[in-house]
Amino acid sequence: MAEPGGGDPGALLSSGSERRCRARLAAAGRGAAAAAAVLVPLCSVRGRPAVLFTLRSRRLGGPHSGDVSFPGGRRDPADGDAVATALRETREELGLALGEPSVWGQLRTLPDRGLMVAPVVANLGPLENLTLAPNPDEVAEVFTLPLAHLLREENQGYTHFRTAGRYGYTLPVFLNGPHRVWGLTAIITELTLELLAPQHYRRKTVVPARHRSA
Repeated sequence: MAEPGGGDPGALLSSGSERRCRARLAAAGRGAAAAAAVLVPLCSVRGRPAVLFTLRSRRLGGPHSGDVSFPGGRRDPADGDAVATALRETREELGLALGEPSVWGQLRTLPDRGLMVAPVVANLGPLENLTLAPNPDEVAEVFTLPLAHLLREENQGYTHFRTAGRYGYTLPVFLNGPHRVWGLTAIITELTLELLAPQHYRRKTVVPARHRSA
């Protein structure tokens, strides 16, 4: 599949793409107030645009232990907004101090087990220029998936859930990487692909407007 932007792999993270995405996110607004936030870390790896994911440590316990996720967590009283929460959590989990200029904007807030979560999109730049120091109490592994990989249909799947014995809803899942990307992280990944590559990606699921237990 040809890359968006005339076949140039870097076009998805180009200055033109950034301006378009920032304008779209600003126009969409931030939605409902969020009690938690995650950072969606865009980056490049050897010149190829990618998304950075973490594998949550099993030391954390809870329903998301061992799952693929983005850096994030609950909002602290000292956090000024969702962006501050996402940047603080990224610093605590990955040892990476980002400034607000790297933030492109915020996707719509999403429900997750009774909490509204704000996904904050940021560009880390070339991963080779960064030194990550993952907190082993929170992060078991850090890995990236190229945007080209995520945009290929053969790497996109869907999980159907039943409620009271009947079809309930469908959520996306991204396959064929080192780990399966599913649940809230997959929903946020899907929204991010729709933002970055609207000519090449069309969401096939309905974003949940209320609590889901996935």
